[in-house]
Amino acid sequence: MNALSALACLAALTLPCAAAAQAITSPAQPAETAAFDIVRTDVRSEGADVVFTVQVRGEAGEVKPKAVGQFAGSAVFSYVWPTSLDSASVGFESDQGILALAVTFHPDFDDAAYGGVNRHVWHPHWVVLVPDEACGPGALKVRDIPAGTTPRVPATWPNVPLLIDSPEYPTQLGGDLVTVRVPAGVIGAPEGVRFDGVTSALLVNANLHAPLLCISDVFDVASGDLSLPGRITP
Repeated sequence: MNALSALACLAALTLPCAAAAQAITSPAQPAETAAFDIVRTDVRSEGADVVFTVQVRGEAGEVKPKAVGQFAGSAVFSYVWPTSLDSASVGFESDQGILALAVTFHPDFDDAAYGGVNRHVWHPHWVVLVPDEACGPGALKVRDIPAGTTPRVPATWPNVPLLIDSPEYPTQLGGDLVTVRVPAGVIGAPEGVRFDGVTSALLVNANLHAPLLCISDVFDVASGDLSLPGRITP
């Protein structure tokens, strides 16, 4: 099963759940870019935080998309944790799609909360992913907000027509690790929540119309099939 097909299966929620496991260990893939070759993915409760971690074979965050000088047609690189959390957990409407935490870099635009600047750093987002064949066979996109609608969004929504949140969680890239610390109170009791790990590229539609932000390439999937085998455990 290729990565985009696996994303489609995840969106359809047709894949079986694996046995409970705290972390996901993945075989190295020498053919993959080392900065995006996942070897271990973990989400765990740690005191007052839920800590999201991905370990890669190379230097985390070393590879960034090239700037194109404009928003339209620009690229986003990302480290992503798809979860079984309901989208309402972080302030969207319920049952909107796959809620994922993502650490992203995009040199051509800012999407920080309250009009802030973040194009120069890797930074976290919550995103809601849904399938859309307009992005390619079996591909996903960040869910668009149709013109004229006002769905519930988190306080740190960056005022773009997407189901995306721009919280300022402590985020660190160092050596082979990407780590994000999410306050446990944000998502409630996390025990038993399922997760996986993905590294991917996204592309802003050159025409700036829905779908606005598609997953254009999947570099690696921690489980290999996006079955969300990881579990958050105490």
